Order: sequence, then structure tokens, then C-alpha cells
Amino acid sequence: MAKQLLLIRHAKSDWGSASLTDFNRPLNRRGNTNAPEMAERMVKQRIVPQLIVSSPAVRALTTAKYFAKTWHIQNEDIVEEKAIYEANVKTLLAIVNQLDDQFEQIALFGHNPGLTDLANYLSNGHIYNMPTCSVVIIEFPFESWKEIGNDTGKIVLFDYPKSDED
Repeated sequence: MAKQLLLIRHAKSDWGSASLTDFNRPLNRRGNTNAPEMAERMVKQRIVPQLIVSSPAVRALTTAKYFAKTWHIQNEDIVEEKAIYEANVKTLLAIVNQLDDQFEQIALFGHNPGLTDLANYLSNGHIYNMPTCSVVIIEFPFESWKEIGNDTGKIVLFDYPKSDED
């Protein structure tokens, strides 16, 4: 069975409070609207992953929880992976390669520039920038996440909140 990796960048975050660290920045109003909307868009296309892996940063985890709710995945089933926060391609690839092979479709919630770089590294994609709350789905012809590497996947979906306005 082919593997599908959903790369989901956190929704729009709030820069309003200087006292908060980058890690603790929450979503802003638009982010709180976009996340459930994008999750619904995935469900309409029958895209419901079996596992969610998320950066523990507040904005990423909050985004993941909105998607989890729509996908009927319990919050306590979200796997928090500290290494996703501020990760580069090498770190993100190591995380992907360690995913459990029992899952065919996994959603990874994280940050730029890492996610955009990973999407382009894993596929022949030429994505300049993954906007906030965008979803890139990459399909791989493998049975094991360990086999995934440079240019082994194909982008089957790239969607983001304002795509319908283009």
C-alpha cells in the first residue's frame, strides 16, 4: 500500500504580544477560522489520515487540534514531536523515516521554512512557499516510511486557505 504524507503548516498566528516567546504564540482570528475550514476541505475530499504528528509549539498544536476534531481523532492521540519545531529538512526526514509502517496516511503539522523545503525535497515539487494553514499531500510508492527520501514522492495536492481566490 502506498504511503501518503500530509504536510500541514500551522494556521496564521498572533504577533500581538511581545511577552510571548515564539514557541508560545497562539493563532490569531484568521488562523482560528482557516484551520477548521481547511480541515473540512480535506474531509470533503475524503482525506482523513490515521495519525497526526505535530510540533508542540502552540500555533502548530492548536492547528492540529482543529484538524483532529474534524477528523474525529482524539486530542490525546496527537503525537507531539519536539524535533519538528525549527527543524530543517534533514531533521524532518528523520522524523518521517521513523513513522510507524502500520499507518498509510499521516499528517505532520509544523513550520516554515522546514515544511516547504521538505515538500520540495521529497518530490519534484516547485513550491515557493507554503502559506499558513496550507496542505501539501505527497504520495510515495513504498510500504515503509524508511524508504522515503529525496525525490521519491509525488505531490498529489497543494491547497491553502486563499487558493479559491486565485
